[in-house]
Amino acid sequence: MHASNQNLESYWMPFTGNREFLKKPRIFKSASGFFYRTADGREILDAASGLWCSGLGHGHPKIVEAIRDAAGELDYVPAFQIGHPLAFELANRITDCLPEPLQHVFYTTSGSEAVDTALKVALAFHRCRGEGARTRLIGRERAYHGAGFGGTSVGGMMKNRRSFGPLLPGVDHLPHTHDLARNAFSRGEPEWGSRLADELQRIVDLHDASTIAAVIVEPVAGSAGVFVPPRGYLRRLREITKRHGILLIFDEVITAFGRLGAGSAAERFDVVPDILTMAKGMTAGTVPMGGIAVSHDVYDAFMRQTEDGIELFHGYTYSGHPLACAAGVAAMRVYEEEDVFSRAAALAPYLEDAVHSLRGSPNVVDVRNIGLMSGIEVATRSDGAGKRGHDVFLQGLDAGVYYRVNGDTIAIAPPLISEKRHVDMAVETLRKILTGLG
Repeated sequence: MHASNQNLESYWMPFTGNREFLKKPRIFKSASGFFYRTADGREILDAASGLWCSGLGHGHPKIVEAIRDAAGELDYVPAFQIGHPLAFELANRITDCLPEPLQHVFYTTSGSEAVDTALKVALAFHRCRGEGARTRLIGRERAYHGAGFGGTSVGGMMKNRRSFGPLLPGVDHLPHTHDLARNAFSRGEPEWGSRLADELQRIVDLHDASTIAAVIVEPVAGSAGVFVPPRGYLRRLREITKRHGILLIFDEVITAFGRLGAGSAAERFDVVPDILTMAKGMTAGTVPMGGIAVSHDVYDAFMRQTEDGIELFHGYTYSGHPLACAAGVAAMRVYEEEDVFSRAAALAPYLEDAVHSLRGSPNVVDVRNIGLMSGIEVATRSDGAGKRGHDVFLQGLDAGVYYRVNGDTIAIAPPLISEKRHVDMAVETLRKILTGLG
């Protein structure tokens, strides 16, 4: 059935202006390599790796083959009390990408579930150690940690929170690190802002460390607008959390597996958390999957419990799903065999120069970048925040480029295997759109 004769209201679309969409539907019908194809046959460059997830482009033959073979051999197996070979192989390949001591993987089926899992594990960890009073969770303003209740509670994006009541109790927030006055047009890590991490000490002094379970931050805040951590900021957070026995969680749903030219942001910044969330890059966006990696100390706390039986009463029907694991193993092989992380690191300076060339274009107030992540912020229009950004999104599709837009920030985050010509197409198209919009 074609979109034209379907009842499009049957599908309630997420994070979408459904009424606007129904007036002029935007339908992608297929994808291969670096391009989507629309229902009317036009090619659209994927300048944002889907939702930050399609780092190997679309339809990579090795992943397609792995999924197809897995579906014919083992379509499903319960994750509770039963394992299958690919689940263990993938876990080993994941831990090979991560720094010590993050060597134990727990599977979920999305980044949102990974965040909620990390928060639950943090609470349970302290209870295992006899510190059950540690129940407070610390997030950060302008953070996105998925759409679960836990992730929404520690997240700091107002529009994601305002419709759902008080959310979880006992949550506090660090200030965000975005500072246009001091750091506009920084290349890589901004020089100013490490002192913002000291706000964590203020929160500790307010609530007492003995009540705080964990601090969760995105090393690079992606969905809110590509906010790169100030130089030294993450290391300072690590020092404060360690001093007070607080777990540090890095939400690496976006940054893990090559986005910063390394296996993880923990590796890129040389700051290792106690728990790390992951999702998008695990399968290069091909099959829904997420997970967390925990340190030896966290894992061992559960394994040392004196009572026999289940150590953690938590999990999902589709944890470690065979098709997802097959896709994940194939993706990890491609990352290694095609030297993808190094390729991404090599392309990053070219992307940096390209996006910073937009400085001076109409209404551009900031450009931020690190690795293969960049955000171009445009001035808010008088008729409302996000209006100009949404116009860029729509005009980009008309011009043959898909950009990820949040509010008035346009993200360019190409697949990790992109070539310079793809960066050029994304940036030059955006330059023309900005000039035309005025």
